[in-house]
Amino acid sequence: MSDAARAMDRMYRHQRHLYDASRKFYLLGRDRVIADLAVPAGSAVLEVGCGTGRNLVRIARTYPDAACHGLDVSAAMLDTAARSIARAGLGPRIRLACGDATAFDPAALFGRDSFDRIVISYALSMIPPWEGVLAQAAGHLAPGGQLHVVDFGGQAGLPGPARALLNRWLATFAVTPRVSLPEAVARVAAGLGARATVRQLFGGYAVQAVIARPDPEREAARPH
Repeated sequence: MSDAARAMDRMYRHQRHLYDASRKFYLLGRDRVIADLAVPAGSAVLEVGCGTGRNLVRIARTYPDAACHGLDVSAAMLDTAARSIARAGLGPRIRLACGDATAFDPAALFGRDSFDRIVISYALSMIPPWEGVLAQAAGHLAPGGQLHVVDFGGQAGLPGPARALLNRWLATFAVTPRVSLPEAVARVAAGLGARATVRQLFGGYAVQAVIARPDPEREAARPH
C-alpha cells in the first residue's frame, strides 16, 4: 500500500460513514457538473477520486446508457462506494478499482484505454501533485471526450475574514484550494490541442473547468 493510500484510509476510516451527509453543505457545484456532462448514449464515464460513490450513483441514474467507472486510492472509501452502489441497484453498471490518481493504467484496471467523460470532483485539492493528476486524466480522454473538474477556488469574491476562516477549516482536512487551477487547465488543454473553459462559482468559492478534446474524424466529416 502506498503512502497516499495509507493516509487516505486513516483520514476516512471513520469519516466515510458521515461523509455524504456532511459534505453536501460545502462541496458545492457537484450536481452542476453532473448535469453539464451531457453524456452521449453508450459512452464510458470515469470519476477519478470517486470516494463514497455518491457522484457515480447520480451519474448512472442521470445517464442510464452510460458505463460508469470509479477510481480511488482509498480501499476504505471504495468499500463504502461499493455498498452505496449495491444499495442503489447499480452494481452491474458501475465498476470500481483501487488506484493512484497520479499514475494509473485504465486498461489494466478497467479494460479500456480512454473515456468519453472524466470527472474530478474536489479531489485535486487533496493531492499534492495535482497538476500531474490533471494531465494524467486528460491524457485518457477519447477523441471528442471531455474532462470536467470542480474544486475549491481562490475565493476572490469572498470577504477576507470568510476566506481566512474557510482555509483554516479546510486545512484540518488536508485540503488546499488550487488557486492556479484555471491556468493549469489552460496549459493541459493547450498540450492536447484541446479547448478549455473555466467558470468561477459562488464568488470564487469553487472553480468549474472543462477540457474538451477535439475529434479529428468528426471535424473532417462536417460540411465546409
